[in-house]
Amino acid sequence: MEMTSGFDLCPFYSPSLLDEDEGKAINEIIRQSQQPIKDDDSWRADSEGIERNVFFGSYETLLNWSRHWSLFPAAFGLACCAWEMMSAAALRFDMARFGMEIMRASPRQADLLIVSGTLTWKMAPAVRMIWEQMAEPKWAIAMGSCAISGGPFADSYSVVPGINRILPIDVYVPGCPPRPESLYYGILKLREKIRYDSIKRVRDVSRS
Repeated sequence: MEMTSGFDLCPFYSPSLLDEDEGKAINEIIRQSQQPIKDDDSWRADSEGIERNVFFGSYETLLNWSRHWSLFPAAFGLACCAWEMMSAAALRFDMARFGMEIMRASPRQADLLIVSGTLTWKMAPAVRMIWEQMAEPKWAIAMGSCAISGGPFADSYSVVPGINRILPIDVYVPGCPPRPESLYYGILKLREKIRYDSIKRVRDVSRS
């Protein structure tokens, strides 16, 4: 029987052929590992190399750059919009591309609160407590029409007609429920806001 190369699938791939193929792959890795690793330090000798590897900027620019690449969302959801938020974090959409795949179980380790779903007045104190336990700087996204304005339950006695009644919101993502792509667009807008934010900004303490 002729042996297939690479990752071709063959229903008659015997254990002996598997061992042989694996041995070849291991020997190839061993052979490649014997080559010395090149240490290219030519950039140190000329000013052009330094210009390619050194940049100057303000402390605020560097801080905001690092912040918008390392958002830690809280593992928090209220209603059906939370399923779309979880889908956004799954492998099909891959939230890791924004450096925010780690959803923190503790609000003290999170700096982004995605309010996804219907908020009731009974749940409002708990959401407010989670927000207050998050360390500054922190940001909030209202995801879905229920979180933004109460949605179809806006006239209900038990539903908060907008999350901005109890905490400040940075970005609103409309929809019922919004798709993961919509949430990504909101995240991109938040990242843009963080990138050009000022460290001297003082949040409205009366609502934070």
